[in-house]
Amino acid sequence: MYADPATTASGLGNSPPQPVVPRRYRHDWALFVDWCEACDHRALPAHPSVLAEFLAEHPAAEGTQRRRVTAINAVHQGAGVPVPGRAETIRQLLNTARADRLARVSERVAQVVPRIPVTGWPGGLFGRRDALILTLAAAGLGFEEIARLRRSDVTAESDALVVRAGENWLRIPAGDVNPVSVYRNWEDVLGFLDRYPSTRLLAGRLDSNADLTSFADSACLDDRPLLTPIDRWGHTPFAPSALTGQSVATLVRAHLTGHAPVHKRLPVRPPTVTAGEARTVTDIASIELDQGYYDRGIAARHDAHTQLEDITDVLDGIEDEADKLLGDLLMLLEHAGSE
Repeated sequence: MYADPATTASGLGNSPPQPVVPRRYRHDWALFVDWCEACDHRALPAHPSVLAEFLAEHPAAEGTQRRRVTAINAVHQGAGVPVPGRAETIRQLLNTARADRLARVSERVAQVVPRIPVTGWPGGLFGRRDALILTLAAAGLGFEEIARLRRSDVTAESDALVVRAGENWLRIPAGDVNPVSVYRNWEDVLGFLDRYPSTRLLAGRLDSNADLTSFADSACLDDRPLLTPIDRWGHTPFAPSALTGQSVATLVRAHLTGHAPVHKRLPVRPPTVTAGEARTVTDIASIELDQGYYDRGIAARHDAHTQLEDITDVLDGIEDEADKLLGDLLMLLEHAGSE
């Protein structure tokens, strides 16, 4: 954790250098370091769970706890390592009002998510995406953080969803809502579209309630946005495009207040034909082409080849005439300018 004084003085050893601790943070940092050494924990970098345990074993007023976390965060930031105090678990420990608010949101999300459709078109497509958005919001991620998530930022474990939001990591365990199942539903859609980029094929699968789990392995966990806009026909953008934080906020509020948009299948407009053009498949199949159809086509192409044989010479002549006219025009302009 720190360099051994003996080895530092002699220039030996590979221990990391002692971090620079601002004077105002030395007392709180020393308390944290001493506790980590006593409990055999690493102080730098410290995992958010270690910081949470430290705060639990050193109860104090909220202001004192915030000061301690600020000191630990400052040392980590100065050392260029992930800051443990930005984790959602720590933020809730320091802010009981925030913890209470998220608890109410989680309770409401647990009621809403099971009622969101995951089949049918296009409701199942919107439902799979929106259920994941609600799950992430209930876990404490901000709307902008959700909008910025990339496919590579989310990992599904056996019993929890691990999310990387910037420099911070958030572990969402299973509760009233299984976050892994919610994520898999959307991952199945991403995998299907990665393999078959066809809205019509996806619509058929969702309409028939077909199993899409086999397509999860086809999902490319790259830097493309995790959550994308969907238009009213169910099309997702061909070029990578993410939802905005405002769109995420609007969707979350709509679902939590019971005003979620209803996505109905748009009617397919039949092709416009006149009465005289209306033909059935049987009528079309029964039409017999004139036996001289192909002969006339060949003759027409031969005539065109013969008549256009000197087209190159004609175009060259036109180009020469154009050059001559341009030269005459320039001469007139020069003559007018000299006068």
